Amino acid sequence: MPKLVMTPPLDSEKQQWPQRLAEALPQYQVVAPQTDAEAVAELADADAVYGWVSPEALPQAKKLRWLQSPAIAPRPNFYYPALIEHPVMVTNPRGTFNDHIGQHIMMYVLALSRGLPYYMEAQRQRRWDKEARKSPYIDLASSTALIVGVGGIGHEAARYCAAFGMTVIGVDARWEFEVSAVEKHPPEDLDDLLPTADFVIVTLPHTPQTEGMWDRRRFGLMKPGAYFINIGRGLTTKLGDLVAAIEAGEIAGCGLDVFETEPLPADHKLWRLSNVILTPHIAAKDADNIPERQYEILLDNARRFAAGEPLRNVVDKTVWY
Repeated sequence: MPKLVMTPPLDSEKQQWPQRLAEALPQYQVVAPQTDAEAVAELADADAVYGWVSPEALPQAKKLRWLQSPAIAPRPNFYYPALIEHPVMVTNPRGTFNDHIGQHIMMYVLALSRGLPYYMEAQRQRRWDKEARKSPYIDLASSTALIVGVGGIGHEAARYCAAFGMTVIGVDARWEFEVSAVEKHPPEDLDDLLPTADFVIVTLPHTPQTEGMWDRRRFGLMKPGAYFINIGRGLTTKLGDLVAAIEAGEIAGCGLDVFETEPLPADHKLWRLSNVILTPHIAAKDADNIPERQYEILLDNARRFAAGEPLRNVVDKTVWY
């Protein structure tokens, strides 16, 4: 009988998961310890874990073969050297946010293409101004979207962009999804592609390779009328460089849901820039079907694990995703 340990804390949406799993998987022993100390004790004979195993606890997990991460892009210390070197297989719940975040991306694309931030400012001032927009008009059917990171979210965004008639170019290190409408490129082509795009849409996770990759040099390669959109992870982007590029007119503006520092400080220059849309890391907030999607992935992987079948959403631990 495989043993699955669900490490604390479990949020309110997941409190019922241990019982549901036990009922759905009678071949499992499902344990949900309430404290970290109890979790360490339970790890001694655990075959699988939902949650996180700390560096201090990992040596106690003598039988551990599968770790299901609760997050698609967990905090940076989730993957530490001993865990990367350990034979445990890590999986994550990617794919559960694709449609919701894809829609959020299109909110930015549509609003920025029409200069909506300028008109919203005129509205707040009760000013009827047909010339309020200071950025170029972008006809989506004649525009190009460069999607950097064409995984679950990126391929959904590509589908939406293509539906508006946009030319879609994708950059990815591993092409997992069928994206027939996308011109595919490897990461080394990125700099050559940046000058071609009207929208640069970033869905990348934070990894040692992506940290700070969006800097002044890369913003300088973009069109002056182009927009930068980031819904991946904030630490991929140097916000000071982004502000400098917008202020210098090197790019037209941006749409951001993630930030180098969260919450974004109240005195940050981004708040005061004209053609910018900022949302506080809420692209999938209040989407009520996400917890159930994540439970279904955990349940399916638990069934696969017990049957010795390949698991879904296996992570390359060396690159954290």
